[in-house]
Amino acid sequence: MRVFVSPIQAAEHPISTQSSIGPREFGPDRKRKVFFQFANKPVPWWKRTFDVFVSVGLAILLAPLLLGIAIFIKAVSDGPVFFRQKRLGAMGKDFEIFKFRTLSPSKTATEDHRKFVSTLSSGNQIVRKPELHGRFILGGRFLRSWSLDELPQLFNIIRGEMSLIGPRPDVLQWDDYEEFHLKRFDARPGITGLWQVSGKNRLTFAEMIRLDIEYVENLSWRLDLWIIVKTVRVILFRDNG
Repeated sequence: MRVFVSPIQAAEHPISTQSSIGPREFGPDRKRKVFFQFANKPVPWWKRTFDVFVSVGLAILLAPLLLGIAIFIKAVSDGPVFFRQKRLGAMGKDFEIFKFRTLSPSKTATEDHRKFVSTLSSGNQIVRKPELHGRFILGGRFLRSWSLDELPQLFNIIRGEMSLIGPRPDVLQWDDYEEFHLKRFDARPGITGLWQVSGKNRLTFAEMIRLDIEYVENLSWRLDLWIIVKTVRVILFRDNG
């Protein structure tokens, strides 16, 4: 059995290894109190400055690639170029995430995804991708394997809905989370983050939540830089240990 070791030294967090997902008995007033407790600090100036500078620069630099991928998706499949989905962002505020579409259109895709993640989260199971055999468009699997489908999220960053580095923008909704999970929303969700470079699909849901909260509590430019370097290594060498 693989023993998970955190990449940074932080205090232990009270994260249960038997996290369960299901309806929670706390309403909007209780949630506001929880978020007031967790989210009472502004986004660091260096983080937002870095996000805007890098995302705008990459959007301009990669414009030919973005256009080429969009034309390719439109040429090989019916449906929209972009996949759009509601996600929970900082302070639990909804936003619409953008990705290049890599699957055939499905009206039940969001609900199916949520149910799948909820099932994994009900016990100490490894967080993994759902089986998508037969649903990939031509070239869709390649776009995902190299994370090219994530590039439109640069525009989410420019709009202030996401950051380059942060907790994953999950498909689960308010009532799917335990109260102590909510601290993960004290930071804007990121294209990459501590979970993505620390084992990702070899870790459990509880470990993912622990890493998200660990990132929030240890936020610094040094940690962000370390995650960026690790992300490049993961993509280029498929080394996600």
